Amino acid sequence: MSSWKKAAKSNQKVHRERAQPSARQHLGLLEKKKDYKQRARDRNEKEATLKLLRKRALNKNPDEFYHHMINSKIERGEHHELDKGDDFTKDQIKLMQTQDLKYVTMKRTMEANKIGRLQGQLHMTDVVNETPNKHIFFVEDEQEANEFDFAKRLDTHPDLIGRRSNRPRLKDLEKLALANVSAEKIKSINHQRGLSYGELMRRIDREKELTVVQKTLEIKRVLKQKRALKPKLVAKGTPHQSPQFKFKFERKR
Repeated sequence: MSSWKKAAKSNQKVHRERAQPSARQHLGLLEKKKDYKQRARDRNEKEATLKLLRKRALNKNPDEFYHHMINSKIERGEHHELDKGDDFTKDQIKLMQTQDLKYVTMKRTMEANKIGRLQGQLHMTDVVNETPNKHIFFVEDEQEANEFDFAKRLDTHPDLIGRRSNRPRLKDLEKLALANVSAEKIKSINHQRGLSYGELMRRIDREKELTVVQKTLEIKRVLKQKRALKPKLVAKGTPHQSPQFKFKFERKR
């Protein structure tokens, strides 16, 4: 190729597609050739699909059975796939949900009984002693108030003043026969007591969780009942609270 042809080719004008005129800016972007090709390709693919479906409908045998007949349904002109749960009858689903509610109720009752037994064994003495409380004593004058002795007034040992539970009197302490308990034994007893309190706290949390689950299942069962007016959702369910609905009063017949 000669230098003249190269120069002529390099100086060729680049032809670009025109933009949308300013008077037609409100109509949007001006369609280019690539846009037309994409739109035409999409239209041709849809027409080919419809043509194939018409052909299959014409060649279909109405007496032929296929499983998708019973695994799908049409509601209000829309096609829906059936879930696995739809294979059960309404009575079977209701029975299963009732069994779930009974199981959760039984587990919550068991946890509540265990909590009651643990509280009876521990007596919650540590919690009682740490709870702030007031005990008012009346005196005659300021001098008696300054000389007031709590241990003498309560008739107990000075080391037991801070205890609100199981605070024996001096005459009862004299009758007690205290055995010699080693420091290791006391440490072991305190360790076991700490484990018992930890188990008690875990069971209380578990009982609260089961209470939320039980209330949620009860609400779901109530919502499935036929009503003229649907209840209004007030608060969504959380891990610590079941969903709350507001029901409108309906007069019973």
